[in-house]
Amino acid sequence: MKITSIKVYQFDVPLKEKYSLSGGRLHYAALDSTVVVIGTDSGLLGVGESCSWGATYLPAYARGVRAGIDELAPHLMGENPLHLDQINERMDVMLPGHPYVKAAIDLACWDILGKHCNLPLYALLGGKFQDSIALQSSIPTDNPDLMATHLAAARQQGYRTHSCKVGTGVEEDVTRINNLIAQRLPGEVITFDVNRAWTVADAVAVMNSVQDPTVCFEQPCESMDQCRAVREMTRNPIILDESIVTLADLAYAQRHNITQVIGLKIGRVGGLTKARQLRDFCIHHGIQMNIEDVGGTLISDSAVMHLATATPARFHRASWNCCRHHDVQLATGGFDIRQGRAYVLDSPGLGLELAPRHFESPVAQYS
Repeated sequence: MKITSIKVYQFDVPLKEKYSLSGGRLHYAALDSTVVVIGTDSGLLGVGESCSWGATYLPAYARGVRAGIDELAPHLMGENPLHLDQINERMDVMLPGHPYVKAAIDLACWDILGKHCNLPLYALLGGKFQDSIALQSSIPTDNPDLMATHLAAARQQGYRTHSCKVGTGVEEDVTRINNLIAQRLPGEVITFDVNRAWTVADAVAVMNSVQDPTVCFEQPCESMDQCRAVREMTRNPIILDESIVTLADLAYAQRHNITQVIGLKIGRVGGLTKARQLRDFCIHHGIQMNIEDVGGTLISDSAVMHLATATPARFHRASWNCCRHHDVQLATGGFDIRQGRAYVLDSPGLGLELAPRHFESPVAQYS
């Protein structure tokens, strides 16, 4: 089988509500998502997506993703999309780094592989370890009362794991955290996600004010070394998220006991091929995972649910579904959501049926 065409599509994804994170220093009203459709000489098509959330979030942005695909696409013509490691090596040679660029291409190749084998992707990623996936709500930074309102709304939808965005300052965050912990119901899990907003001193002050040693704090500081310093002066579990981009990052964090949980985001690490490698490392070393993507539509969310389904439950903490935050529907299928849990469908590949009206006018195409 050979790749004969790559078509690139751009989609604006307005959010239902403006979203603030990193202590309110970063604000987003819409996402810019890039979708790739790969064609083959067998007639099989594969779809993939990359959404870097926003240019102010991490060193990646949507127009850069499309520029990177423009650089890579000519080098992939005639390659076999079923040979995933070779595809990834080819991309790494022709464009070092830039994982967001490669994520959509890699995912489209996985979709083709699943269709070729007539198997859902979870079967190719390890098998069905979980019949349903625990989903995690995401509560944007706001005043304590509004955050509690958002938490209650997620609870009514069946969510029992919640990620609450903090990071505005020690006093304000201690108030937010204590208020939300006080409203926590039995069996609920609440993480406080800082998105790199704290200094080391702020992180130590806030985390050591929390009495419950099971409460997790996600990415308290900007760098891995700063988080390592916080780890040495606090007792609560730390989730590393933005710091985990490569397998080398994960190995460093494990070797220095910085993290007990990671946020494994498929787009940020370069696609399912690389995400599977990090997933397997975590299982080997006993590290739990929130398996997610940075953002996107049903396409990227479906990849998340397949990888989570193929991960043993004791290593999978929860998954976030970006689709909860917008109404853009580029496809149907993939998975169902019932009472805060996702149920992956058994259709081949990602299990998606693209809506033709959205895929009439690519912004770029290569053959």
